[in-house]
Amino acid sequence: MGACWSNRIKSVSSSGTGVDSRSRSRNGNNFSSSRVSSASIPQTPRSEGEILQSSNLKTFTFGELKTATRNFSPDTVLGAGGFGSVFKGWIDEHSLTATKPGTGIVIAVKRLNQEGFQGHKEWLAEINYLGQLHHPNLVKLIGYCLEDEHRLLAYEFMARGSLENHLFRRGSYFPPLPWGIRMKVALGAAKGLAFLHNAKRQVIYRDFKTSNILLDSNYNTKLSDFRLARDGPTDDRSHVSTRVMGTYGYAAPEYLATGIALSFIFFSNLIYAVIYPTGHLTAKSDIYSFGVVLLEMLSGRRAIDKNRPSGEHNLVDWAKPYLTNKRRIFRVLDTRLQGQYSLNRAQKAANLALQCLSAEPKLRPSMDEVVKALKQLQEPGDMRKSTQKERLVNARNPSNDKPTAYQKPSASRLSV
Repeated sequence: MGACWSNRIKSVSSSGTGVDSRSRSRNGNNFSSSRVSSASIPQTPRSEGEILQSSNLKTFTFGELKTATRNFSPDTVLGAGGFGSVFKGWIDEHSLTATKPGTGIVIAVKRLNQEGFQGHKEWLAEINYLGQLHHPNLVKLIGYCLEDEHRLLAYEFMARGSLENHLFRRGSYFPPLPWGIRMKVALGAAKGLAFLHNAKRQVIYRDFKTSNILLDSNYNTKLSDFRLARDGPTDDRSHVSTRVMGTYGYAAPEYLATGIALSFIFFSNLIYAVIYPTGHLTAKSDIYSFGVVLLEMLSGRRAIDKNRPSGEHNLVDWAKPYLTNKRRIFRVLDTRLQGQYSLNRAQKAANLALQCLSAEPKLRPSMDEVVKALKQLQEPGDMRKSTQKERLVNARNPSNDKPTAYQKPSASRLSV
Protein backbone atom coordinates (compact mmCIF):
# COMPACT_ATOMS: atom_id res chain seq x y z
CA MET A 1 0.00 0.00 0.00
CA GLY A 2 1.68 3.16 -1.17
CA ALA A 3 1.82 6.65 0.28
CA CYS A 4 -0.34 9.40 -1.17
CA TRP A 5 -1.26 13.03 -0.56
CA SER A 6 -4.86 13.95 0.17
CA ASN A 7 -6.88 16.26 2.39
CA ARG A 8 -5.82 14.49 5.54
CA ILE A 9 -2.63 13.10 7.13
CA LYS A 10 -4.37 9.93 7.96
CA SER A 11 -2.70 6.60 8.55
CA VAL A 12 -3.73 3.78 6.26
CA SER A 13 -5.32 0.79 7.91
CA SER A 14 -6.32 -2.60 6.06
CA SER A 15 -11.07 12.90 12.20
CA GLY A 16 -17.76 23.88 15.62
CA THR A 17 -20.03 23.20 17.68
CA GLY A 18 -22.38 23.34 20.58
CA VAL A 19 -24.69 25.21 22.67
CA ASP A 20 -23.64 28.36 24.44
CA SER A 21 -23.73 26.70 27.83
CA ARG A 22 -24.77 28.92 30.72
CA SER A 23 -22.12 27.40 32.93
CA ARG A 24 -19.36 28.30 30.47
CA SER A 25 -17.01 31.24 31.12
CA ARG A 26 -18.35 34.29 29.31
CA ASN A 27 -14.98 35.77 28.35
CA GLY A 28 -12.97 32.58 27.96
CA ASN A 29 -10.03 34.23 29.75
CA ASN A 30 -10.27 32.49 33.11
CA PHE A 31 -7.48 29.97 32.73
CA SER A 32 -7.84 28.79 36.31
CA SER A 33 -11.64 28.62 36.23
CA SER A 34 -13.35 26.32 38.68
CA ARG A 35 -14.73 24.48 35.66
CA VAL A 36 -11.25 23.59 34.51
CA SER A 37 -10.76 19.89 34.93
CA SER A 38 -7.99 17.57 33.87
CA ALA A 39 -9.61 14.37 35.00
CA SER A 40 -6.84 11.87 35.32
CA ILE A 41 -6.44 9.95 32.11
CA PRO A 42 -5.19 6.42 32.85
CA GLN A 43 -1.63 5.68 31.78
CA THR A 44 -2.65 2.43 30.13
CA PRO A 45 -4.91 2.32 27.05
CA ARG A 46 -8.55 1.91 28.00
CA SER A 47 -11.03 -0.35 26.32
CA GLU A 48 -13.98 1.00 24.38
CA GLY A 49 -16.32 0.03 27.20
CA GLU A 50 -14.22 1.83 29.82
CA ILE A 51 -14.10 5.00 27.72
CA LEU A 52 -17.84 5.11 27.11
CA GLN A 53 -18.79 4.27 30.69
CA SER A 54 -16.54 6.88 32.31
CA SER A 55 -17.27 9.77 30.00
CA ASN A 56 -20.27 11.25 31.92
CA LEU A 57 -21.84 12.14 28.58
CA LYS A 58 -25.42 11.88 27.42
CA THR A 59 -26.05 8.70 25.46
CA PHE A 60 -28.35 9.53 22.56
CA THR A 61 -30.27 7.07 20.44
CA PHE A 62 -30.02 7.45 16.68
CA GLY A 63 -33.72 8.28 16.64
CA GLU A 64 -33.25 11.14 19.11
CA LEU A 65 -30.54 12.81 17.03
CA LYS A 66 -32.53 12.15 13.88
CA THR A 67 -35.45 14.03 15.42
CA ALA A 68 -33.22 16.82 16.76
CA THR A 69 -31.85 17.50 13.25
CA ARG A 70 -35.19 17.10 11.44
CA ASN A 71 -34.16 13.79 9.93
CA PHE A 72 -30.71 15.19 9.06
CA SER A 73 -32.38 17.65 6.73
CA PRO A 74 -30.15 19.37 4.14
CA ASP A 75 -31.43 22.65 5.57
CA THR A 76 -29.66 21.88 8.86
CA VAL A 77 -26.24 21.08 7.35
CA LEU A 78 -23.52 23.27 8.86
CA GLY A 79 -20.66 21.80 6.88
CA ALA A 80 -18.79 18.68 5.90
CA GLY A 81 -15.31 17.23 5.87
CA GLY A 82 -13.38 14.00 5.77
CA PHE A 83 -15.16 12.86 8.95
CA GLY A 84 -18.64 13.24 7.51
CA SER A 85 -21.28 15.96 7.89
CA VAL A 86 -22.31 18.27 10.74
CA PHE A 87 -25.95 19.19 11.31
CA LYS A 88 -27.69 21.81 13.39
CA GLY A 89 -30.06 20.37 15.97
CA TRP A 90 -32.20 21.35 18.95
CA ILE A 91 -32.53 19.70 22.36
CA ASP A 92 -34.16 20.56 25.66
CA GLU A 93 -31.74 22.39 27.95
CA HIS A 94 -32.53 20.25 30.99
CA SER A 95 -33.58 16.80 29.77
CA LEU A 96 -31.37 16.93 26.64
CA THR A 97 -34.18 15.33 24.66
CA ALA A 98 -34.95 16.38 21.08
CA THR A 99 -37.19 19.44 20.68
CA LYS A 100 -38.80 21.34 17.84
CA PRO A 101 -36.54 23.59 15.74
CA GLY A 102 -36.16 26.99 17.34
CA THR A 103 -36.88 25.74 20.86
CA GLY A 104 -34.51 24.61 23.58
CA ILE A 105 -30.79 24.94 22.92
CA VAL A 106 -28.88 24.54 19.68
CA ILE A 107 -26.35 21.76 19.21
CA ALA A 108 -24.08 20.61 16.42
CA VAL A 109 -24.36 16.93 15.51
CA LYS A 110 -21.41 15.31 13.76
CA ARG A 111 -22.38 12.21 11.81
CA LEU A 112 -19.32 10.20 10.88
CA ASN A 113 -18.89 8.45 7.58
CA GLN A 114 -18.88 4.70 7.85
CA GLU A 115 -15.13 4.35 7.33
CA GLY A 116 -14.61 1.17 9.27
CA PHE A 117 -11.83 0.77 11.81
CA GLN A 118 -10.08 4.13 11.51
CA GLY A 119 -13.28 6.17 11.59
CA HIS A 120 -14.48 4.39 14.71
CA LYS A 121 -11.07 4.83 16.36
CA GLU A 122 -11.12 8.59 15.80
CA TRP A 123 -14.74 8.83 16.99
CA LEU A 124 -13.70 7.05 20.19
CA ALA A 125 -10.72 9.39 20.66
CA GLU A 126 -13.08 12.38 20.69
CA ILE A 127 -15.08 10.80 23.51
CA ASN A 128 -11.96 9.74 25.39
CA TYR A 129 -10.60 13.29 25.63
CA LEU A 130 -13.61 15.63 25.47
CA GLY A 131 -15.54 13.33 27.78
CA GLN A 132 -12.98 13.94 30.53
CA LEU A 133 -11.29 17.28 29.87
CA HIS A 134 -13.21 20.50 30.53
CA HIS A 135 -11.96 24.04 30.04
CA PRO A 136 -13.46 27.32 28.78
CA ASN A 137 -11.28 27.07 25.68
CA LEU A 138 -12.21 23.49 24.74
CA VAL A 139 -15.46 22.80 22.90
CA LYS A 140 -18.04 21.02 25.04
CA LEU A 141 -19.05 17.51 24.00
CA ILE A 142 -22.62 16.90 25.17
CA GLY A 143 -23.13 13.29 24.16
CA TYR A 144 -22.73 10.55 21.60
CA CYS A 145 -24.61 7.84 19.74
CA LEU A 146 -23.30 4.33 19.15
CA GLU A 147 -26.04 2.30 17.52
CA ASP A 148 -25.45 -0.40 14.91
CA GLU A 149 -23.26 1.19 12.23
CA HIS A 150 -24.07 4.75 13.35
CA ARG A 151 -21.41 6.90 15.04
CA LEU A 152 -22.50 10.41 16.04
CA LEU A 153 -21.30 13.13 18.40
CA ALA A 154 -23.31 16.07 19.80
CA TYR A 155 -21.44 19.27 20.69
CA GLU A 156 -22.25 22.73 21.90
CA PHE A 157 -23.01 25.05 19.02
CA MET A 158 -20.48 27.79 18.17
CA ALA A 159 -22.37 30.65 16.58
CA ARG A 160 -19.56 32.28 14.61
CA GLY A 161 -18.03 29.15 13.19
CA SER A 162 -14.37 28.56 12.50
CA LEU A 163 -11.46 30.98 12.51
CA GLU A 164 -10.58 29.65 9.07
CA ASN A 165 -13.74 31.14 7.57
CA HIS A 166 -13.21 34.53 9.18
CA LEU A 167 -9.59 34.77 8.04
CA PHE A 168 -9.80 33.47 4.51
CA ARG A 169 -13.32 33.74 3.17
CA ARG A 170 -14.17 37.00 1.46
CA GLY A 171 -17.44 38.89 1.25
CA SER A 172 -19.73 40.98 3.42
CA TYR A 173 -20.62 37.98 5.59
CA PHE A 174 -16.97 37.62 6.63
CA PRO A 175 -15.48 41.10 7.00
CA PRO A 176 -11.79 41.17 8.03
CA LEU A 177 -11.26 40.39 11.70
CA PRO A 178 -9.82 43.45 13.49
CA TRP A 179 -6.39 43.25 15.13
CA GLY A 180 -7.89 43.25 18.63
CA ILE A 181 -10.14 40.27 17.93
CA ARG A 182 -7.29 38.35 16.31
CA MET A 183 -5.15 38.79 19.41
CA LYS A 184 -8.10 37.78 21.61
CA VAL A 185 -8.64 34.62 19.58
CA ALA A 186 -4.92 33.82 19.64
CA LEU A 187 -4.87 34.12 23.43
CA GLY A 188 -7.91 31.88 23.86
CA ALA A 189 -6.43 29.21 21.60
CA ALA A 190 -3.12 29.41 23.45
CA LYS A 191 -4.90 28.92 26.78
CA GLY A 192 -6.61 25.82 25.40
CA LEU A 193 -3.31 24.29 24.30
CA ALA A 194 -1.62 25.26 27.57
CA PHE A 195 -4.35 23.48 29.51
CA LEU A 196 -3.85 20.29 27.47
CA HIS A 197 -0.07 20.39 27.89
CA ASN A 198 -0.35 20.99 31.65
CA ALA A 199 -3.04 18.38 32.31
CA LYS A 200 -2.26 15.71 34.89
CA ARG A 201 -1.89 13.38 31.95
CA GLN A 202 -0.41 15.56 29.21
CA VAL A 203 -2.36 15.68 25.96
CA ILE A 204 -0.79 16.54 22.60
CA TYR A 205 -3.43 18.00 20.30
CA ARG A 206 -1.61 17.11 17.04
CA ASP A 207 -3.98 18.91 14.64
CA PHE A 208 -3.93 22.57 15.64
CA LYS A 209 -5.15 24.69 12.71
CA THR A 210 -7.62 27.47 11.92
CA SER A 211 -10.49 25.14 10.93
CA ASN A 212 -10.34 23.51 14.39
CA ILE A 213 -10.55 26.84 16.23
CA LEU A 214 -14.20 27.74 16.80
CA LEU A 215 -15.69 31.04 17.92
CA ASP A 216 -18.80 31.80 19.92
CA SER A 217 -20.97 34.90 19.51
CA ASN A 218 -18.45 36.99 21.50
CA TYR A 219 -15.41 35.63 19.66
CA ASN A 220 -14.38 33.47 22.59
CA THR A 221 -12.17 30.64 21.38
CA LYS A 222 -12.66 26.90 21.70
CA LEU A 223 -10.53 24.08 20.32
CA SER A 224 -12.47 21.30 18.57
CA ASP A 225 -11.81 17.98 16.87
CA PHE A 226 -9.73 15.72 19.10
CA ARG A 227 -9.69 12.75 16.74
CA LEU A 228 -5.90 12.86 16.38
CA ALA A 229 -5.03 13.80 19.98
CA ARG A 230 -2.51 11.63 21.81
CA ASP A 231 -1.29 11.22 25.36
CA GLY A 232 2.09 12.81 25.93
CA PRO A 233 5.29 10.88 26.80
CA THR A 234 5.59 9.17 30.19
CA ASP A 235 8.28 7.60 32.33
CA ASP A 236 10.86 10.29 31.53
CA ARG A 237 10.59 9.61 27.82
CA SER A 238 11.34 12.58 25.59
CA HIS A 239 8.72 11.88 22.92
CA VAL A 240 5.99 9.61 21.66
CA SER A 241 6.70 7.57 18.54
CA THR A 242 3.54 7.53 16.48
CA ARG A 243 2.24 7.51 12.95
CA VAL A 244 2.57 10.80 11.15
CA MET A 245 -0.88 12.38 11.23
CA GLY A 246 -2.05 15.97 11.09
CA THR A 247 -2.35 18.62 8.39
CA TYR A 248 0.24 19.52 5.81
CA GLY A 249 1.69 22.97 6.41
CA TYR A 250 1.09 22.86 10.17
CA ALA A 251 3.16 19.80 11.18
CA ALA A 252 6.53 20.40 12.88
CA PRO A 253 9.61 19.46 10.83
CA GLU A 254 10.99 17.05 13.44
CA TYR A 255 7.64 15.24 13.48
CA LEU A 256 7.83 14.76 9.71
CA ALA A 257 11.41 13.47 9.91
CA THR A 258 10.15 9.94 10.16
CA GLY A 259 11.20 6.38 10.66
CA ILE A 260 9.42 3.28 9.41
CA ALA A 261 7.19 0.85 11.27
CA LEU A 262 5.28 -2.29 10.35
CA SER A 263 1.98 -3.37 11.82
CA PHE A 264 -0.63 -6.02 11.12
CA ILE A 265 -4.34 -5.17 11.18
CA PHE A 266 -7.21 -7.64 11.18
CA PHE A 267 -10.23 -6.16 9.40
CA SER A 268 -13.18 -7.71 7.56
CA ASN A 269 -11.78 -11.23 8.04
CA LEU A 270 -8.51 -10.23 6.37
CA ILE A 271 -5.06 -9.49 7.76
CA TYR A 272 -3.33 -6.41 6.34
CA ALA A 273 0.41 -5.78 6.65
CA VAL A 274 0.88 -2.01 6.78
CA ILE A 275 4.16 -0.13 6.45
CA TYR A 276 3.86 3.44 7.65
CA PRO A 277 6.14 6.36 8.65
CA THR A 278 6.51 7.25 12.33
CA GLY A 279 7.40 10.60 13.85
CA HIS A 280 8.67 11.88 17.19
CA LEU A 281 5.72 13.68 18.77
CA THR A 282 6.07 16.13 21.69
CA ALA A 283 4.19 19.14 23.04
CA LYS A 284 6.66 21.25 21.06
CA SER A 285 5.00 19.90 17.92
CA ASP A 286 1.79 21.68 18.94
CA ILE A 287 3.74 24.87 19.59
CA TYR A 288 5.12 24.84 16.06
CA SER A 289 1.55 24.47 14.75
CA PHE A 290 0.50 27.39 16.94
CA GLY A 291 3.24 29.47 15.34
CA VAL A 292 1.85 28.66 11.89
CA VAL A 293 -1.67 29.69 12.94
CA LEU A 294 -0.41 32.90 14.56
CA LEU A 295 1.41 33.70 11.32
CA GLU A 296 -1.82 33.07 9.39
CA MET A 297 -3.62 35.49 11.70
CA LEU A 298 -0.96 38.17 11.24
CA SER A 299 -0.73 37.80 7.48
CA GLY A 300 -4.24 36.80 6.42
CA ARG A 301 -2.61 34.08 4.28
CA ARG A 302 -3.11 30.32 4.36
CA ALA A 303 -0.32 28.02 5.55
CA ILE A 304 -0.31 26.40 2.12
CA ASP A 305 -1.70 28.29 -0.86
CA LYS A 306 -0.86 27.01 -4.34
CA ASN A 307 -2.67 30.00 -5.84
CA ARG A 308 0.09 32.33 -4.66
CA PRO A 309 3.05 33.24 -6.89
CA SER A 310 5.98 30.85 -7.05
CA GLY A 311 8.01 31.06 -3.85
CA GLU A 312 4.98 32.04 -1.75
CA HIS A 313 3.11 28.71 -1.66
CA ASN A 314 4.43 27.83 1.81
CA LEU A 315 3.67 30.64 4.25
CA VAL A 316 6.38 29.78 6.80
CA ASP A 317 9.14 29.49 4.21
CA TRP A 318 8.10 32.75 2.56
CA ALA A 319 7.52 34.82 5.71
CA LYS A 320 10.48 33.85 7.91
CA PRO A 321 13.04 36.14 6.22
CA TYR A 322 10.72 39.12 6.68
CA LEU A 323 9.96 38.33 10.33
CA THR A 324 13.61 38.70 11.27
CA ASN A 325 13.85 42.19 9.78
CA LYS A 326 11.97 45.01 11.55
CA ARG A 327 11.93 47.12 8.40
CA ARG A 328 10.46 44.36 6.25
CA ILE A 329 7.90 42.97 8.66
CA PHE A 330 5.13 44.92 6.94
CA ARG A 331 5.57 42.69 3.89
CA VAL A 332 3.97 39.94 5.97
CA LEU A 333 1.23 41.77 7.88
CA ASP A 334 -2.33 41.71 6.53
CA THR A 335 -2.85 44.98 4.66
CA ARG A 336 -6.48 45.04 5.84
CA LEU A 337 -5.20 45.71 9.38
CA GLN A 338 -3.41 48.96 8.61
CA GLY A 339 -3.83 51.55 11.36
CA GLN A 340 -5.09 49.06 13.94
CA TYR A 341 -1.81 48.24 15.70
CA SER A 342 1.43 49.86 16.78
CA LEU A 343 4.76 48.87 15.25
CA ASN A 344 5.93 47.69 18.66
CA ARG A 345 2.94 45.33 19.09
CA ALA A 346 3.28 44.00 15.57
CA GLN A 347 6.96 43.24 16.14
CA LYS A 348 6.23 41.45 19.40
CA ALA A 349 3.55 39.31 17.78
CA ALA A 350 5.79 38.50 14.82
CA ASN A 351 8.69 37.64 17.11
CA LEU A 352 6.47 35.29 19.10
CA ALA A 353 5.42 33.51 15.91
CA LEU A 354 9.08 33.23 14.89
CA GLN A 355 10.03 31.69 18.24
CA CYS A 356 7.25 29.11 17.95
CA LEU A 357 8.46 28.24 14.43
CA SER A 358 12.03 27.57 15.49
CA ALA A 359 13.49 24.56 13.66
CA GLU A 360 14.97 23.43 16.97
CA PRO A 361 12.16 22.23 19.27
CA LYS A 362 14.05 23.11 22.46
CA LEU A 363 14.18 26.76 21.40
CA ARG A 364 10.41 27.05 21.13
CA PRO A 365 8.61 28.59 24.11
CA SER A 366 6.21 26.63 26.26
CA MET A 367 2.51 27.34 25.85
CA ASP A 368 2.53 29.01 29.28
CA GLU A 369 5.15 31.42 27.94
CA VAL A 370 3.07 31.97 24.81
CA VAL A 371 0.01 32.79 26.93
CA LYS A 372 2.05 35.28 28.96
CA ALA A 373 3.35 36.98 25.81
CA LEU A 374 -0.11 37.22 24.26
CA LYS A 375 -1.58 38.70 27.43
CA GLN A 376 0.83 41.59 27.00
CA LEU A 377 -0.75 42.21 23.59
CA GLN A 378 -4.23 42.49 25.15
CA GLU A 379 -3.62 45.69 27.08
CA PRO A 380 -6.58 48.08 27.45
CA GLY A 381 -5.07 50.56 25.01
CA ASP A 382 -5.19 48.05 22.19
CA MET A 383 -8.60 46.76 23.18
CA ARG A 384 -10.09 50.27 23.20
CA LYS A 385 -8.53 50.93 19.82
CA SER A 386 -10.30 47.93 18.30
CA THR A 387 -13.68 48.41 19.98
CA GLN A 388 -15.28 50.22 17.06
CA LYS A 389 -13.93 47.62 14.61
CA GLU A 390 -15.36 44.79 16.73
CA ARG A 391 -18.76 46.48 16.84
CA LEU A 392 -18.68 46.75 13.07
CA VAL A 393 -17.95 43.03 12.72
CA ASN A 394 -20.74 42.18 15.18
CA ALA A 395 -23.19 44.35 13.26
CA ARG A 396 -22.34 42.75 9.93
CA ASN A 397 -22.27 39.19 11.23
CA PRO A 398 -24.96 38.76 13.91
CA SER A 399 -24.74 35.56 15.92
CA ASN A 400 -28.17 34.33 14.84
CA ASP A 401 -27.19 34.23 11.16
CA LYS A 402 -26.64 30.84 9.61
CA PRO A 403 -23.20 29.73 10.81
CA THR A 404 -20.56 28.08 8.69
CA ALA A 405 -18.56 26.40 11.42
CA TYR A 406 -17.88 23.19 9.63
CA GLN A 407 -16.74 23.90 6.13
CA LYS A 408 -14.75 21.22 4.42
CA PRO A 409 -11.06 21.79 5.27
CA SER A 410 -9.11 23.38 2.44
CA ALA A 411 -5.64 22.65 3.77
CA SER A 412 -3.95 19.58 2.33
CA ARG A 413 -3.47 16.68 4.69
CA LEU A 414 -0.91 13.94 4.64
CA SER A 415 -2.19 10.44 3.99
CA VAL A 416 0.28 7.65 4.43
